[in-house]
Order: sequence, then structure tokens, then C-alpha cells
Amino acid sequence: MRLRRGFLLLLKRLLRRRNTKIGIYGAPNAGKTTLANRILHDFLDHGEEMGVVSEIPHETRRAYRKEGILITAKGAKLKVDIVDTPGLATKIDFHDFIPYGLSEEEAKKRAKEATEGVIEAIKWLDDLDGVLLVMDATEDPFTQANIVIIGNLEARDIPFIIVANKMDLENAVPARIKNAFPQHVVVPISALKGENMEKLYEEMARCFR
Repeated sequence: MRLRRGFLLLLKRLLRRRNTKIGIYGAPNAGKTTLANRILHDFLDHGEEMGVVSEIPHETRRAYRKEGILITAKGAKLKVDIVDTPGLATKIDFHDFIPYGLSEEEAKKRAKEATEGVIEAIKWLDDLDGVLLVMDATEDPFTQANIVIIGNLEARDIPFIIVANKMDLENAVPARIKNAFPQHVVVPISALKGENMEKLYEEMARCFR
């Protein structure tokens, strides 16, 4: 079965369009949209952004795609379509939104949209060639959501890079993420400050070619 999945993945890559489809996944507020915006800022001239960044969880509730981004790193080139996906969570409670000033009606609506967004994010895995899995380096990486998505990626043979984000914060411990998932590539960055992005682009060019 695993050999068959590997063959189908190879066949999909041979038949796909030139652009490589990269999905950005992770928990709410891990910095997915900030990373997507950083990639666009680094490689597009017109200052376009993928989406709005907010402290309110599940601000991104639908997947957004930007096509034809040419990523370059140390002579290597990779033309990609970036897909910014909704935050992954195993449980979404409308009460979590009320402290941010939302009314109960608004909170329930957002919780419903966020739940639908998680389902959409999982469906996108069928159409991706690689994933940037963003984790907050200030948080414990051993969450059910992280374990579930890694299991999904491994089962589907989708190459992925774990992005240990927010390394600019004093309480960030990127090594904790590396120790938690030593069998996978982990790149510490600050998407907000643009720190260590060149290393991430090098790994993207290597892993997703």
C-alpha cells in the first residue's frame, strides 16, 4: 500500500503543472498568515499580502492561494503556489472568542466557520505537493493537532518542513520542537522579523523540488 501511494505521488508530480503547490498549516495563531505574507513580501514587488493577521484565533477561516511565486535561494529556484490554510484544532468552542470582544452570536458564527475551515484544510492535502507546518516555538509542540497533521502527512507521503516560528521572542525554545520531532526537518524562523528566512527557502528548494 505504501509503495502504491509513493507511485501515485510520483505520478502526480510528473503530471502536475510546473508550479509546486505548498500548503501552510499549523495551529491558530502559530503565524501561518504572517509567514505567507513574508514569502509574498520577499519575492513579489508589489507588496501584496495573503491575508489579515489578528490576535483573535481562527482569523483565517478559508484557504487562500497565491500562484506563481518564484522562490530563489543560493542559486536554486522553485516556482510555487502558496496556500494559506485555516488553523488546525481538534476542538473549537465559541466561548474562546468572547474574551476578544465578540458577541455570543458573532462567536458562534466564527466557531462554525472555523470548524468548516479545518475540514477544508484537510481536503486541501489531496492537492498539495508539500507542506510548511508552522509551530509556535513558545508553546509545547506535543499537541493533538500537531500529531494528527503529521500523521496525515506521513500517511499521504507528502514532504513537509516543520517551521519553528517566533524565534524572536524571549521565551521561544525552537530546540524543543526539534527534540519532539527529530526525524523531520525543523527550521527556526521569525516570520514577523524575517529572521532565518533564507535557511527556510533553501530547505524549501531542497525538499519540494
